[in-house]
Amino acid sequence: MSDGNPAKAGLYGRGFRLQADFKRLIGLDTRADEYAYAVDPDAGYISAQKVPDRWVATTCGYCSVGCGMFIGVKDGRAVAVRGNPDHPVSRGLLCPKGLSEHHTIGATNRARYPMLRRSRRNREAAKADEMARVSWAEAFETMAARFRDVQDRHGSHSVGVISTGQLVTEEFYTLGKLVQLGIGTPNYDGNTTLCMSTAVAGYKRSFGSDGPPAAYEDFEIADLILLIGANIADNHPILCRRLQSNPDKTVIVVDPRVTKTAMLADFHLPIRPRADLALVNALIHVVIEHGLIDREYIERHTTGFEALRESVRDYTPEHAAAITGLTAETIYRTAWLYASAERALIAWTMGVNHSTKGTETVNAINNLALITGNIGRAGAAPFSITGQCNAMGTREAGFASNLPGYRTFESEADRAELATLWNVPVERIPSARGLAYPDIIEAALEKRIRALWIIATNPIVSFPNLGVLQQALEGLEFLVVQDGFHPTPTSAYADLVLPAAIWGEKEGTYTNSERRVSKANRAVDPPGEAKADFDIFLGLADALGVREELFPGWKTAGDAFEEWKRVSAGRLCDYSGMTYEAIEEHGGIQWPFPAGSVDPKESRRLYTDGVFQTDDGRARLLPVAWEPFPEQPTAAFPFVLNTGRTVEHWHTRTKTANVPILERLSPNAWLEMNPRDARGLGLKAQDRVDVVSQRGRVRNVELRVTETIAPGQVFVPFHYAEANANQVTQSAFDPISREPNYKQSAVRVEKTVAVA
Repeated sequence: MSDGNPAKAGLYGRGFRLQADFKRLIGLDTRADEYAYAVDPDAGYISAQKVPDRWVATTCGYCSVGCGMFIGVKDGRAVAVRGNPDHPVSRGLLCPKGLSEHHTIGATNRARYPMLRRSRRNREAAKADEMARVSWAEAFETMAARFRDVQDRHGSHSVGVISTGQLVTEEFYTLGKLVQLGIGTPNYDGNTTLCMSTAVAGYKRSFGSDGPPAAYEDFEIADLILLIGANIADNHPILCRRLQSNPDKTVIVVDPRVTKTAMLADFHLPIRPRADLALVNALIHVVIEHGLIDREYIERHTTGFEALRESVRDYTPEHAAAITGLTAETIYRTAWLYASAERALIAWTMGVNHSTKGTETVNAINNLALITGNIGRAGAAPFSITGQCNAMGTREAGFASNLPGYRTFESEADRAELATLWNVPVERIPSARGLAYPDIIEAALEKRIRALWIIATNPIVSFPNLGVLQQALEGLEFLVVQDGFHPTPTSAYADLVLPAAIWGEKEGTYTNSERRVSKANRAVDPPGEAKADFDIFLGLADALGVREELFPGWKTAGDAFEEWKRVSAGRLCDYSGMTYEAIEEHGGIQWPFPAGSVDPKESRRLYTDGVFQTDDGRARLLPVAWEPFPEQPTAAFPFVLNTGRTVEHWHTRTKTANVPILERLSPNAWLEMNPRDARGLGLKAQDRVDVVSQRGRVRNVELRVTETIAPGQVFVPFHYAEANANQVTQSAFDPISREPNYKQSAVRVEKTVAVA
């Protein structure tokens, strides 16, 4: 645990004095302690109940930006948060979610005790109130026995595990070993496949390894910033401030919607849905045909240029204009602006990733950066902005899509190295990746997976084509849901609920989008009998009889961190020179940071030497081709549905729905529609409407009529269980990354009919 310096805590960190005159002025009883106010000479008055006894430095637990902050603790409760002005990422700023994050700790729906459903019939009825409280010993024994029983009858692969991007890295590392070597199933993945697996697969195919090459500093020094499907003003607002601090940049936003980020741009390219790959190929065409390439870089550091040149020959601006809805002139201008910039940065998020062609679009982005030499230099990179606070941690250490340390399952040398480090037979280490998240669900539907463990995620709201998922969960023999909150839409299906500590209640590290490893600290105790996920994993390892073999002598997350440092040594994501103390002192340290490294504050980028993680050290230029998205509009379903986020909420609102200020700001889902389409349907603003696809219906959402959405398209936020957008989304996945195509489903819109 680390106490922050109160002098750095802004509003609460200076000298306070009670102001009786102020209280009398606003009519408060000066004798009542609960109405006491404290005053800061610069910032004003606050409730004395929220003046902390101490401050604990930590890192925000929402998105991947990795903002530094302090949690204020009073009488053992989290009562406030403040940005850390000395933190190199956020410099004292927090977004609305971060500013109210302490409220999630005290939410009334926190999971407090292990709960077991005694009757299978009750689980099929999905009645959370029919579960009985049990001890941790019984919970672990039951879980171990049920998993082993299923495996004895149906094979070791009949157990599946679905994790998250919100544990600390030490927990991801522990869980990966436990699942793969202890439980003995390779069918382990995380909800990061629903958002970041496309970027991972794209980096691996182009560069030989996962890992975003850039640093946040690049937003402040790039001459040109091309944002593709990235609404960072809503989704990564503090990162958006970094971009805005650049006085000399040109910003181009490629997005079907006129998002808040598009409104800040110098140029907005309102592209048709899922036409981004055609656009990037056209930019490559222009760059090559007009000699705007970096020939020396291509010759020294890449392979496949001639095949790439041939593959984009037909992607003329005129041809791409017909696909994208942009003008040929706009495409020419964008290509020249990008290629002429001394330092050009391309960044993207879910607008690219959520697609059946997402991985290939990432490859096209990488192609464009490589042929212009915009990689490995300050201000120049293809930069995937990650989603969850520690999606990077599970990518590095989690043992799901790759072996820990960005090793590959297929490499005999990598498996042998890990076997030596772990002192286990090499045969214990899988030689191929198990099922990805959507394939685990499909296997459950087909009865190939009979038991499932879901950790810190809420797929009943987040997974596409809800009906398929519900059928899969209902058919399981045994479902464990481990979460900080209960009941949730997913835990209602569980046979066993394990209550977990959340942000602010446990210790470890997060890795943000720029590969900065920051410290998350415990400020308060978890509620009831809830345990840190790390302790839950060790408890199950005990019940399975594998603790001493896999985790010898481990007692704290720090033990896992020390082993992870040894496992990462010499790898691209090298942690071996880090310590908890140095991480806290410097506000995080970017990897790679091998033992003996100096200057932890220096911005670190990948591939500065032009050497990549491939067999020959060269990056791959990969020809890719645009295709129409899978579900085209029809007369019955004439609109293209887009889904996304709003700044006030996080994922499925398990946390943010319990934060009063955020819930008041955005309490309900809505549908955005262009005025032309609304007139054609006889609809007006604030009407209640249903959104209907071949798969289901989202009922009774408010209609917002706006020019920010193009004719023929509609938009719904995905956060709301009560108006679950995934009742209408489709089971279409990227064939390489297995990420869902959330963004383009054919729907119709109907005025809601009141039910008597």
